Amino acid sequence: MLCPRGKCGLLTFPSDIIGTLEAVIVIGMDEKSSTKLEYYDHMWKLQSTATLISHIKGDDGRHGLILDRTILYPQGGGQPSDTGFIQIHGLDNKFVVHDVRFKDGIVFHYGLFESVGGELEPSLEIGKEVSLFVDEPRRKLNSRLHSAGHLLDICLPRIGLDHLEPGKAYHFPDGPWVEYKGTIPQNEMQNKQKDLELEANTLISKGGKVSAHILPYDDAAKLCGGCLPDYIPKESTPCIVTIGDNPGCPCGGTHVADISDIIQIKVSQIRSKKGMTKVYYNVES
Repeated sequence: MLCPRGKCGLLTFPSDIIGTLEAVIVIGMDEKSSTKLEYYDHMWKLQSTATLISHIKGDDGRHGLILDRTILYPQGGGQPSDTGFIQIHGLDNKFVVHDVRFKDGIVFHYGLFESVGGELEPSLEIGKEVSLFVDEPRRKLNSRLHSAGHLLDICLPRIGLDHLEPGKAYHFPDGPWVEYKGTIPQNEMQNKQKDLELEANTLISKGGKVSAHILPYDDAAKLCGGCLPDYIPKESTPCIVTIGDNPGCPCGGTHVADISDIIQIKVSQIRSKKGMTKVYYNVES
């Protein structure tokens, strides 16, 4: 899924029946029922508790759990969803989360029940307490990739490419890239690729705190250098991510705690075509 940097566009679940059930549930839930996104407050927390609000099941056998709050990140902003599992208190069954999606303020946790001596599909009681567990290696890799994409944004002006404007980004492990409006002359491409990788790894070696803040619009604008992108509503309270001492950026994704946690960036290719430049990169251990 592609998305402008910092703007979380979230896909709906591909199954038609799940999509229909989502719509019914969303219509029946008011603003107070919106899922609290706890990863905003605790980006590096990998376990939490919540309350079961609703449960849906598709024709393909997959279930969807809706909770009052979650630390599991739903796919969006160019970042894949978390996976993990949910343990419903009082039941032996573990609910294995394969996918997490967001629609109209509600997070849907999709997966299957894993039997551990109990019924394969237990009867679920609304209002039950549950425990959530995030797949730590996947979250850490996704966060490293997302932070690395933002770090490349920061590095471009430092190597003489301040004319490039951040656009879409894809922070998935199968081939991450960041895209910019503007081009690089072909005869400079190879040198700029080396310069960009060197500058990014220099900043990684120095380190620097990464933080996320949910702020009123005016405060968010100040943290981002004085203005916000047009797609951020003025009545909103956006989440702003700051990397080191650099200006912030609106972003709903998860990130590392320190720049040094990215470990190392490899810029594998830069392409300029039709007024756009795409930087392909990856993170290395």
